[in-house]
Amino acid sequence: MAASPEQFRGQARLPLCASPLRYDLRLRPDLGVCAFSGSAAVDVAVSAPTHFLVLNAADLFVDGSSVRFQDLAPSEVVQFEEDEILVIGFDRDLPIGEGVLKMDFTGTLNDEMRGFYRSKYEYKGESRNMAVTQFEAADARRCFPCWDEPAFKAKFKLTLEVPSELVALSNMPVIKETVHGPLKTVYYEESPLMSTYLVAVVVGLFDYIESSTLHGTKVRVYTQVGKSNQGKFALDVAVKSLDLYKDYFATPYPLPKLDMVAIPDFAAGAMENYGLVTYRETALLYDELLSSASNKQQVAITVAHELAHQWFGNLVTMEWWTHLWLNEGFASWVSYLAVEALFPEWNNWTQFLDETTSGLRLDALAESHPIEVEINHACEIDAIFDSISYDKGASVIRMLQSYLGAERFQKALASYIKKYAYSNAKTEDLWVVLEEETGEPVKDLMITWTKQQGYPVIYAKLDGHDLLLEQAQFLSDGSSGPGLWIVPITSCCSSYNAQKKFLLQGKTDKVHIDFTASQSAEGENAQNCWIKLNIDQTGFYRVKYDDELAAGLEKAIKTKKLSLMDKIGIVDDSYALSVARKQTLTSLLRLLNAYRYESDFTVLSHVTSVCLGIDKISVDATPELCRYIKQLLINLLLQAAKTLGWDPKDGESHLDVMLRSLLLIALVKLGHDETINEGVRRFHIFLKDRKTNLLPPDTRKAAYLAVMQTVSTSSRAGYDALMKIYRETAEAQEKSRILGSLSSCVDKDIVLEALNFMLTDEVRNQDAFYALGGISLEGREVAWAWLKENWDYVSKTWPSSSLISDFIKSTVSQFTTEEKAAEVSEFFAGRIKPSFERALKQSLERVRISARWIESIRGEPNLAQTVHELLQHEV
Repeated sequence: MAASPEQFRGQARLPLCASPLRYDLRLRPDLGVCAFSGSAAVDVAVSAPTHFLVLNAADLFVDGSSVRFQDLAPSEVVQFEEDEILVIGFDRDLPIGEGVLKMDFTGTLNDEMRGFYRSKYEYKGESRNMAVTQFEAADARRCFPCWDEPAFKAKFKLTLEVPSELVALSNMPVIKETVHGPLKTVYYEESPLMSTYLVAVVVGLFDYIESSTLHGTKVRVYTQVGKSNQGKFALDVAVKSLDLYKDYFATPYPLPKLDMVAIPDFAAGAMENYGLVTYRETALLYDELLSSASNKQQVAITVAHELAHQWFGNLVTMEWWTHLWLNEGFASWVSYLAVEALFPEWNNWTQFLDETTSGLRLDALAESHPIEVEINHACEIDAIFDSISYDKGASVIRMLQSYLGAERFQKALASYIKKYAYSNAKTEDLWVVLEEETGEPVKDLMITWTKQQGYPVIYAKLDGHDLLLEQAQFLSDGSSGPGLWIVPITSCCSSYNAQKKFLLQGKTDKVHIDFTASQSAEGENAQNCWIKLNIDQTGFYRVKYDDELAAGLEKAIKTKKLSLMDKIGIVDDSYALSVARKQTLTSLLRLLNAYRYESDFTVLSHVTSVCLGIDKISVDATPELCRYIKQLLINLLLQAAKTLGWDPKDGESHLDVMLRSLLLIALVKLGHDETINEGVRRFHIFLKDRKTNLLPPDTRKAAYLAVMQTVSTSSRAGYDALMKIYRETAEAQEKSRILGSLSSCVDKDIVLEALNFMLTDEVRNQDAFYALGGISLEGREVAWAWLKENWDYVSKTWPSSSLISDFIKSTVSQFTTEEKAAEVSEFFAGRIKPSFERALKQSLERVRISARWIESIRGEPNLAQTVHELLQHEV
């Protein structure tokens, strides 16, 4: 039977008989009609006998009559849209060796924020289009036919035909421009070897500012016209980061220039395109007067993350999306390393525990996935851009660095970068280099963390002078999974001076504790001894202490004996164990009471998160007790909030500014009347004079949330005032602050109005999830009814973006009953798609976990007594 293009139908991966060496691409975007045309000449190496060239194409029209391979015209050109492949068939085998494949094609500048798309911006009061690319994970195929898999690295030479007044950017510097009346042709240098997902083009009107690294690399930040001053902070971080990474990876930055561009419509936070990094405006722009301290910090982390990718991801690229974590986990970890060096006063490594907590929470679900997850089709890739690939990935790297030692780890990473530069690597390749450089059993250790999902809880029990340890897979639903890990255990007894390290290789083990040494080191008696495992939370696991050990740690918190990281670890573990019904809410509340004099931002950010989690569950679990629990939680945060007040103070630290915002927002969410009233008062003064400093950016979110607590259908002035500010501001941060507040109202009609507003032309598609993030418990039924009613529109507008997962997670995860989980399952039964299937399953699991936790809380005999005791103690 003759070979047919049909043999490639349903094929998820491209055949290996031919591969690209070099693309010569010409693109002509038409911003008026939102379309583009293009031509490609691809140098192709044919390595095995074949009648066919098979590559990726989606949402493109390929002109079959234009297709040639050398002087051969194809016998057939077939596109399989559902598989996103283009099959070019010939009457005879193609000659082994190199040849040139040529073709012409056309496409649409879509509004989906993927592929080659359009973004809207204002210029002199007029709405205009810019053309932007976003190709990660598998959307280069929406701009030009290509071998759209990371391992098919090639060189790229781009030419753009654009309106002559516009700025046209790509990965490489411009060689020359020629102007022909209203159009110009821009020619770019040829790139080094790179993967298709890193190719980038941006065409629009921009201002820019520039600087240079110590080694002469030109760095620019491009912004909308008139906003270039907001790029100064990011530019400074970028220049310093490039210098730092050059030394850390012992390899120069690979390209002659680096551009960073703020894009008004952008689905992700940022994208590490080689030499042309694109960002949401909120992730790149910082205004001293209009941006918050947390925004400043986020800009620094995001810039450092994307520039780390220029080495880890772009220069050395994962072989396939199964190894995505090599890109994202490493870039996340290295970004904290860079920002810690640039801003040591931010205490960045302690803040890194936010990432670890996020990873631990997601990975405690049965519907989690391993760090290395098998990807069989491009439609599955978006779903793994999550806390496992980023946060767990970064956390296990920190654990490995801690185990190997910082110097040995850095030296080995530099060897890895040199060995695989301009090529691709798998996870195993990294382990081999680390083993060669350090002599440690890295592969055996790390395979237990990357190839199996989940992590352990270590049960610790004191037996005389022995600490007995047992590991079991931790799951938030209270069950134990089958997982077994090689766990790097660290421990200390009453002093950080004498630490023990070893690998827990089986299910159980024990550590001998020398109480005498620790007592003499600290001058303590036996009753004041404490034992802490997982020192500074470098390990990706939780610890469940027996009652005696837990009491010792509680006392150590009260007497300020523990590091900030260990204080965070204890409260995070305790909360997770309570959710999983491994300890009572009663004991968690007693532990929280030990933090009542805490004043550090990094610790209180975790304490606050735990408080808000308890508050939410208590409303459904113990309605008769929830107002007392709420008061207890308010009391816990009030002292630190009163010390800071609403007004900035001269000379206060960056972290104090962040803490003020954190505490005021939490107190408003907990319903503290005094804070709500003060927020409303300040908002009304701010309304009369927006230039007043009475409501600086860091306290605006708290005031906006306070206003929404007072809004109702019959008294909607606050809502209308916020809408007025939203419509009048041009600042992306301010718009996101307001959107995140509008649906936090207790009035259901107002919640519905806010959600409907989200779907209007006044809200960019990229920003819709902000409104969902603010939904109150009172509004969750409204939000679910709204999502069902608008599902067809939502799924069409955000078809494969991670944003569709945000709609589901924000709406579904709020519920706490098995009945609601069943209702949600029934609704989605015939509507599931790979892009959000995992997010839906995880959301439903969270609902069922909450239902079981509620049942457990209701059965606690001493809860009411403990709450009243602790309240009395506060008085």
